[in-house]
Amino acid sequence: MSALVLPTLDGGLEPYEHGPASPYSTLHSGDFPRILYAAAHVVADARALSDPWRKPAVDWDATMKFRHHLWNLGFKIAEAMDTSQRGLGLDWPGAAELIERSLSEARSVEGADLACGAGTDQLEPEAARSLDDVVKAYEEQIAHVEKHGGRIILMASRALCQVAGGAEDYLSVYGRLIEQTKDKVILHWLGDAFDPALEGYWGSKSFEPAMQTVLELIRSHASKIDGIKISLLDTGKEITMRRLLPEGVAMYTGDDFNYAELMQGDLQGFSHGLLGIFDPIAPAAAAAMDRLSAGNAEGFRAILDPTVALSRRLFEAPTQFYKSGVVFMAWLNGFQDHFRMVGGAESARGIAHYADVFRLADKAQLLVDPERAAHRMRLLCQLNGIG
Repeated sequence: MSALVLPTLDGGLEPYEHGPASPYSTLHSGDFPRILYAAAHVVADARALSDPWRKPAVDWDATMKFRHHLWNLGFKIAEAMDTSQRGLGLDWPGAAELIERSLSEARSVEGADLACGAGTDQLEPEAARSLDDVVKAYEEQIAHVEKHGGRIILMASRALCQVAGGAEDYLSVYGRLIEQTKDKVILHWLGDAFDPALEGYWGSKSFEPAMQTVLELIRSHASKIDGIKISLLDTGKEITMRRLLPEGVAMYTGDDFNYAELMQGDLQGFSHGLLGIFDPIAPAAAAAMDRLSAGNAEGFRAILDPTVALSRRLFEAPTQFYKSGVVFMAWLNGFQDHFRMVGGAESARGIAHYADVFRLADKAQLLVDPERAAHRMRLLCQLNGIG
């Protein structure tokens, strides 16, 4: 086989020799010292993508098989989140079917657990005329999740961001929703790095007043809130809020740049994890958690820190396109036999980006079968005029 030649970020080319196969097991038993939710991707049905920009087509068998992979490693699943291309390729009818199928699949697996994203993506932001419109859209999705026995992750709403006049409107909408759910909910504070349309969420473009609004909401409804996921990509902000949460309300890091540090924690506490990066790094993350459980913080970081370097490349700006790298990794590791995405989102990143993801995944010992991964990387390079 010819040598693997990869493009570099500065526009050049270089030969690359991959390392050994991943040493991490794909099966795990026992508990983790942190609660871990993996936000899982969907696998497109490449043969059915006749109009990929407008008509999502999902390979349900491959999508469910990947969820079994995560459950086998001991992860909970955060279903139908932005990692599954909600709002960027997967529409609400597709997300609704994903939720129903995943909840049904979970009932067939002992110990399987998941929570499902409920938002307002069936309501176009410009079509929202009032807070009642937003509440109605949320209620439709909450009802669907609960009908099929699921728990709720309250996703951020572009429509609410459009119509809310200030912090009081957020408190009103979320308060109405939280009080009517059957079980505790997880709140999701998605920063504008992930979705620029959410700038000014919680009624302010500044962190401090926005945080105070969320804390007021949590304190008023603490008995109905499991925790909050923060995706602000700012360690200091997350730690600041983590220390102010009421007892019994968990902080779930959504910081795909700094999750190792945040989950390790400090003398005053730690974050649990609800992360898109868990999708491609699950075996390594499970192994790292075992080391943390044994009191080996240095070993925990030795495994996770190389994955952080990969994650920072996957989630680089424009951050919302990280999903293409997640699916690329699934293709490299044989979880799907093609590199196509709903919405044609594989085109959101360039070949130099994918080549660097390959290098970083190899250095983090995440390639299950390096020869297969190198073969697929070579094919992608050839399609881009390299080799």
